[in-house]
Amino acid sequence: MSAIAKTKLKAAREAIAKKDYIKAKDASLSALDCEPENYLAHVLLCSAYLELGDLVQSEQICLKATEIQPDVPTAWLGLAKVYERNQNWERYIEVLDKLAKLFLKSNDATKCAETLQKLIEYRRTNGTPMEAYALTLLLPESGYYHLLSELPPPDATNPSATTTFDAQSAIHNSLPILEEIISIIETHENDVFQKEVAKRRTRLGAAGPEAVKREVGREVWGISRLPLLYQEILGHPNASDDLRRATEAKLLQYKQQLLYALTSKDDIETKKKLSEELKELIDGIVLLNIPNALAWNLHIEGINASSIEEYDLDVLFRYVRLFPTSPLAKLLSAYFAYSHIPDTGSDEEKTDKRHEDEDTDLAAVILGLFPHIPNSIVAHRIAAQVYQDEEHLENAVRTAENGLELVLREERNRAITLSRVRLGLNVILGTALVHLFPPKHHTRALRIIDEVLSEESQNVPCLMGRGFIFQHAKRWVDARAQFTVVASLIPDDVHDGLRSREEAAWCQAQDQDPYGASQELLELLNILDAQQGREYDKARCWWRLGKCQWDLGDKASREDAYKSFIISLKRFSAYAPAFTSLGIYYSDFCTPPDPTRASKCFQKAFELDAREAEAARRLAEGFAEERDWDLVEVVARRTIEGEGGMDGGLDSLSKFQPLNAWAWKALGIVELTRHRYSAAISALQVALRSQPEDPLLWLRLGEAYTKATRLAAALKALEKSRELDPSEWKCSYFLGEVYRQSGQYQQAIDMFSMILLEVPSELTVLLSLAQTHLDFGKAENLGNFSARAESSFVSAIRVVLDGFDASPGFRRIAWKTAADALYELSQLPTYTDDETLLVILKEALPLIIGHPMERLSTLLEIPPKLSETSYSALSRFVLEVSLCAYSYRISLGSLDSSASASAWYDLAVALKLYGQRNIGDEKREKVNDEAVQCFKEAISLSPIDDRYWNALANALFISKPRLAQHAYVKALDIDTKNFVTWTNLGLFYLYHSDAELAREAFNRAQVLDPDYALAWVGQAVLAVTLGHRSEASALFEHAVGLTTIVPEADIAYARRSFQAFNSVSQKHPTPLESFFPAFFVLGRYSQKRPDDATGLHLFGLVCERVGHLNLGITCIEKAVSLLEAAYEESEDPVLERQYTIAHINMARLRLSSTSYEEALDSYRTVIGLLGEPEDLSSCSLLAQAHLGSGLVHLKLGDAEAAIEAFETALEAAANDLPLKGNAVVLLAQTLWSLDTEEAREAAKAHLLQSIESDPDNLIAVNTLAGMGIFTEDDSLLDAALSEILSLPIHERHERDPEREVSYLLIQHHLSQSNVREAVAVAQSAVVHEPARSEGREELACLAMQQGEAVSAHAILQSSSIESRNTLGLRAIMEARLGISSAKSSAAKAVFRTPWEQRNWQALAYCRSMQH
Repeated sequence: MSAIAKTKLKAAREAIAKKDYIKAKDASLSALDCEPENYLAHVLLCSAYLELGDLVQSEQICLKATEIQPDVPTAWLGLAKVYERNQNWERYIEVLDKLAKLFLKSNDATKCAETLQKLIEYRRTNGTPMEAYALTLLLPESGYYHLLSELPPPDATNPSATTTFDAQSAIHNSLPILEEIISIIETHENDVFQKEVAKRRTRLGAAGPEAVKREVGREVWGISRLPLLYQEILGHPNASDDLRRATEAKLLQYKQQLLYALTSKDDIETKKKLSEELKELIDGIVLLNIPNALAWNLHIEGINASSIEEYDLDVLFRYVRLFPTSPLAKLLSAYFAYSHIPDTGSDEEKTDKRHEDEDTDLAAVILGLFPHIPNSIVAHRIAAQVYQDEEHLENAVRTAENGLELVLREERNRAITLSRVRLGLNVILGTALVHLFPPKHHTRALRIIDEVLSEESQNVPCLMGRGFIFQHAKRWVDARAQFTVVASLIPDDVHDGLRSREEAAWCQAQDQDPYGASQELLELLNILDAQQGREYDKARCWWRLGKCQWDLGDKASREDAYKSFIISLKRFSAYAPAFTSLGIYYSDFCTPPDPTRASKCFQKAFELDAREAEAARRLAEGFAEERDWDLVEVVARRTIEGEGGMDGGLDSLSKFQPLNAWAWKALGIVELTRHRYSAAISALQVALRSQPEDPLLWLRLGEAYTKATRLAAALKALEKSRELDPSEWKCSYFLGEVYRQSGQYQQAIDMFSMILLEVPSELTVLLSLAQTHLDFGKAENLGNFSARAESSFVSAIRVVLDGFDASPGFRRIAWKTAADALYELSQLPTYTDDETLLVILKEALPLIIGHPMERLSTLLEIPPKLSETSYSALSRFVLEVSLCAYSYRISLGSLDSSASASAWYDLAVALKLYGQRNIGDEKREKVNDEAVQCFKEAISLSPIDDRYWNALANALFISKPRLAQHAYVKALDIDTKNFVTWTNLGLFYLYHSDAELAREAFNRAQVLDPDYALAWVGQAVLAVTLGHRSEASALFEHAVGLTTIVPEADIAYARRSFQAFNSVSQKHPTPLESFFPAFFVLGRYSQKRPDDATGLHLFGLVCERVGHLNLGITCIEKAVSLLEAAYEESEDPVLERQYTIAHINMARLRLSSTSYEEALDSYRTVIGLLGEPEDLSSCSLLAQAHLGSGLVHLKLGDAEAAIEAFETALEAAANDLPLKGNAVVLLAQTLWSLDTEEAREAAKAHLLQSIESDPDNLIAVNTLAGMGIFTEDDSLLDAALSEILSLPIHERHERDPEREVSYLLIQHHLSQSNVREAVAVAQSAVVHEPARSEGREELACLAMQQGEAVSAHAILQSSSIESRNTLGLRAIMEARLGISSAKSSAAKAVFRTPWEQRNWQALAYCRSMQH
């Protein structure tokens, strides 16, 4: 080092000491100028910068110093201060760690300890998980420990004597450090566990909560250091006993958690090793009697014993003493008392307490504690045993099943085997299943018992259980062998030993040896009677002795049997089988029979035990004979409950075959009589499982299906019944009903007719046949087959009349059918067989009239008379007869109020229709009032039928809106899902101008039934009211497409469609097929409403547009007749105007069909009606009439009269420019046809004048241009087209939507043989409108005319859209070019537009080219 550098460094050191940091900085920089690598200069400069606040420079200088001498701590200390000052804690920790290692290397224990203290203090301050790592630096396994151990012991009296007091304390006693480390790690791992579980639970497709916890637990606990730290505390000399116990509990819980988290897919050896460690820890705790509840519970739950008696009872009693308040300890204590298991270590106080427990219901105590220990195997084992002992077999089964699940879970969690525990639970489960509603669970029970016996062949309960199973299977020899084995195993046992001998004797009796069995039973009775208690066993044995005596058959033996039954009841008065046997004795053997006593015995037996099926069956048969269906149902249901129902008492998904099919059958028939069809179906299906070949069961099931409208199932059931018993006509009857309800009316009629061949006077069949004819007629009428419907309705009436001849019964139902048929007949649009109808009416009328009809006498003539034979008169007559029939039905009375209400309702509906057909206001009002009274009468009889309220509201729709609204609301209260009521309510609100409520009502109706057309019609009318015309059109279109026909929707849709497509504002002609929907809809409408002049008139106009001129003329002629008749009656000016318009339209159609004279008559009629018009509408009509008459005169060859008519039309249409333009053109054309120079000039003058006054009159422009082309007058052509040709292309196309100007120019150029110019015009048109097929067709035609077939074909092929208008032309071009698809193209053209003659010509041409 140079002298200058030393001087500068000395000055820098002195300046720092004086806190003159600027001077120190300058001196250090000067030293560095002399010696750039001087370590001390860098350190001093770093300190100067640090104190001056320049932390960046200070850090850089310090780093440079550490590079110069990395093993010297001075620069590192300065760097630590820098990082501490700028709070760069990450680098600060790194520097402290480096310093600690440097001090370790230099064996400076004090400095090293100070550095580690700073490191630990920072970790504590920031509370990071690394704090635990920092604390481990003070533990013996740390690399610093050997150096720090050189520090002297701490002086607790003077902790500030050294700077390393904390480190000294930790080195000389590491226990607090260990406890702190454990606390930190426990908190950290718990936080990580909770957060990770919460995060993974939110993942898509995450497993269940327990699976996620186990997965996270494996990850967290599997790498934890806690076990080692716990072991260090346990082995630490300074640890207290309490700390050791607490740490031992934590270690136990840790190992248990990790063991449970490990799965069988993990390392099985690791799991087993951990399980052994856990067991060793548990055994130590139990051995030392340490009160650790977890350890004791794990120990007890892990004991592998088949019964509680096999457990180490000393352990269980110690558990009870250690944890007397725990639920398991209480349960064990109660069980010991229940099972009389003494505690060998008990003292006098405990003995006294045990005696106190004898007065309590220990079973109830055990079962009350059991729900509080849901995860204990021991608790399940005890509870299952108690349930079985108390004969709660369902609970015993469920508890044993749950216990087996817990065993499986415990084995999986702890990697241990609990085979004995499983065996014990299987014994309980198997034996409980044997006695639970036998033999329903015997299949499962036998499997379990066989499994137990394969492990323990002399297990007495299972051997007994197998014997009982063989008994119920009537395998008497096998059962006896099983019971004999048990008796040999425990010959001196007074419980199972005696019971096995009794059962063996009973099996002997059933195996046709009643005498030998009775001797064995007598021996057993000598033993049993000598014992105290056991009354039930004695009663059972005496009853079995009586059964053996009864089976001997002789009279004396049966008397002895009677005595045995009596003794059985003396031994135990509630033994039900003895009562059943006594009932059989009184009923079948006693002379004379005593049915009263027998019935009482059966009732007593059934009351005591619902499993007494024989007693129940005899009781049910008796009640059924008395038609006491309530008692039959009670007996059947209790019998079913006694056999365990379908699920065997376990609420399982599996269904068992019923033991008493008769009970299910009886229950099904009872439910059927009570109209509970779903319940009846279920019961009958169950009965069929046991008796699948019973035709009556299948018949009843089919009947239930039919009445529940499950028709497909009914059909199958009834077919099966007919297959089993073809002679039963009732099955065919129900099949007919199924066909009728499913809409297969013809099959139903055939079926009923076939039955009547066998039983011709069966009124039920006749009524069903009549109803089928009625339903068939309604369906035919709905499909517009009026003639067929008429025949069906007449047939219905005929069958009803035949039924009256066959039997006088069921007249109310019969007249209901006949009246409905008459009502439907009155609504048909026409009649095809008037004679047959009149005959049937004359037969029916005398049967009705001879009864009082006060309500109808003031409304119509009684009896009704037919004044004329017209359709309207006949229809009115039929309706009046139907009114009489409905009234007669009311006079017959009814057995219930609902039928009477229906009769009044039907009469009211018919009156409402009758009122609508009465033109006189006074009579109509009277009839309507009477209809309202009838509706009210129906409501008073059946106020819960929403149909009646709805009909009343409809009747009061206009006259009494408040009452109508109330009726609608009442109907909706009864049935909120009736879409018809919602629709009517919507129409009501619409009529009374409440659009919002109307929309809500219509929306509700559409939600309930989207296919109800009237709701859509209401929405459409609402849209029209609100001005939403496009929406209204869409709604009407949807309504007419639904299956339900609403004539109002048809006419509204047709009118809107016709107005849209026939509007004068249409720029393009409407395609013919656009009118087809309106044509079909109006055809349907005219059939439904043949007297609607408006509909007929509109139908005629649509027929005109689609080319059906004759049909159109017929429709309008009929409309004219109807309007004329209506006008003559009312003289309404509106009708007069309609009549005038109809005549104009009829005249135009006659003109189109070349009926010139008739057309001229019509036009003259219109002209006469209009006279001198004053309003614009009349002027327009008059102008049209004169135009039409002018055309007729022209067709008849009278040009002068035609010109006069056109001139008159021109004067009448003065203010109607379109009509005036047409008149000018027709006048000019007529003048031109005179073929005189003067006339032609006049024609030109008229056209020029018209174009001048109306430049948009394109017809006049084209006519004038055509005259110029014809006369080769270019100036005239230029005058006609100059203005329109000068317009921009879009304006030109707007004025000329049909591109007639381009056509005229092409024709003009062709007339001058200027093909090039013609092609140029056509090409220009295609360029401007490449998507327009007509322009391409025209250009292709020109190319063809020039012989350029290839070019023409290419022009048509270049279009991406195939137009049907060009198919014929394309076919011709393909034929010219020899393309094979020419004929198919022509055929396609004919198929798509068969009315186009040129397409047929193209097809003929293509065929000729092929030949």
